[in-house]
Amino acid sequence: MFRNAFRLILVFVAAVFVRHVIAMIARAFSGLANETASSKPTQRQDVSGELKKDPVCGTFVAVATSVKRTVDGQVMHFCSAACRDKYRAA
Repeated sequence: MFRNAFRLILVFVAAVFVRHVIAMIARAFSGLANETASSKPTQRQDVSGELKKDPVCGTFVAVATSVKRTVDGQVMHFCSAACRDKYRAA
């Protein structure tokens, strides 16, 4: 009976130890991932400024980030390439 109790305690201690080792490894990898992510320069597009209405879906989109197409000398602004292609098909 004492042997079974000792085995149960030993299994519990081993499980706790393995859990802590896995947690330390996970923290190490997440720290490495954060370092590589923070070392890369982030490119942000300016979404402020003038808004234009997409002629296909009606979404307002910033001129700086819109998908553009020139139609009869006029620049059209689209929210996505899919809307641009729908306009082209129409």
